[in-house]
Amino acid sequence: MAASRTVVKKVPAIETEEGVGARVRRSIGSMNLRNLTPFLMLDHFQISKGAGFPDHPHRGQATVTYMLEGSSRHEDSAGHAGTIETGGVQWMCAGKGIIHAEMPVHAQGVPEPRGLQLWVDLPKEFKMVDPSYQELGPESIPVAYPNGPDGSINIKVISGKSHGVESPVRPLGGCWYFHVTMKNAGDSMFQDIPAGWTSFIYIWEGAVSVGEDGPVNDSFHTLVLSNDDGQSGARLTAAKDDTQFVLVAGEPLDQTVFQYGPFVMTTREEIQKTLIDYQTGRNGFEKAQTWKSKIGN
Repeated sequence: MAASRTVVKKVPAIETEEGVGARVRRSIGSMNLRNLTPFLMLDHFQISKGAGFPDHPHRGQATVTYMLEGSSRHEDSAGHAGTIETGGVQWMCAGKGIIHAEMPVHAQGVPEPRGLQLWVDLPKEFKMVDPSYQELGPESIPVAYPNGPDGSINIKVISGKSHGVESPVRPLGGCWYFHVTMKNAGDSMFQDIPAGWTSFIYIWEGAVSVGEDGPVNDSFHTLVLSNDDGQSGARLTAAKDDTQFVLVAGEPLDQTVFQYGPFVMTTREEIQKTLIDYQTGRNGFEKAQTWKSKIGN
């Protein structure tokens, strides 16, 4: 039988203010879990009316926005605009630089926008590539059924491979991202994870145990998993009905993280150069002083 990874660290996702009137539960990127290479930040956000994330820049990372409820509009300085619907994902590679706005959609009878945003560090050789997007609507994300199509577990394969199903998303750097739904307490599955990769679980509904007889972990926690020789994946078992979580795994990067707000590079000098580029409108920030989004202003 395949050996399972286990939980080596459990971090609560505490709700805090972020942006203009948004509430986020941050785990990765908080003081309790500063860096988990290649992952820089994980926010579980809920955005009230009149709130959002108006025009702001990025360089050096990918931002992955996955909508759990409601929808969110986005617009950027390269002329890209659209809407991420419930169950849809936007995988944005900021590369050498982009300025964008992310604003939730509020309407009568529509749930408040809720979702997850994950920041993934780019390998240093890709930090200065042109920005790019990979976007999938809810109907375009493939679904795996580890216990068969009539079983009570389904896995939305946002990136990577699960039980013979592969996502069309191609990140720069290895990253697998799964949204797992288990309808019944006691539902269990084994998910392969590439050897040597960092992995974590974030739970927002129900409860889950990891390993053959691991303890039960409740909602609003991030679980960092072990990475020992011979552990080819994770045995995951629902402890409550209607359990939902993401399982994310990534190839660790052997590079320093120098972060200044939305800029993520590998040296202090690169951050200083980024600030100059942004202030002078060069190297990806040509529109920094002139562009304003329609949705954020």
